[in-house]
Amino acid sequence: METAYVIVTIVAALWVGFSAFSLLRRAAFVVDPLVEYGVPRNWWTPLGVAKAAGSVGMLIGLWVPVIGVAAAIGLILYFTGAVVTVLRARSYKTVAFPVLYLVPVAVALGLGFAA
Repeated sequence: METAYVIVTIVAALWVGFSAFSLLRRAAFVVDPLVEYGVPRNWWTPLGVAKAAGSVGMLIGLWVPVIGVAAAIGLILYFTGAVVTVLRARSYKTVAFPVLYLVPVAVALGLGFAA
């Protein structure tokens, strides 16, 4: 079980880190939907930093579990907010994208408690 926890946590952290990097560098595939959803541009950098911090926190959590738990909970809240934002924008065809980040983080958190 511990091996699965480590692997899922690393993959989830890298996946979220990729998302943070893409937002911070203003990749079109990330920022174009944000414009469509009505997310203000001045929020983009703080949102990217929050994702990056959560990603790093999950990795640190492999050695300091309380930090990993806090990071995972923060990211779960972040991506739940992203799902709500997409649904409020009535962009039902893209709601799967924030879920693709939410699920691995939630699984990593669950495996951490099980390990």
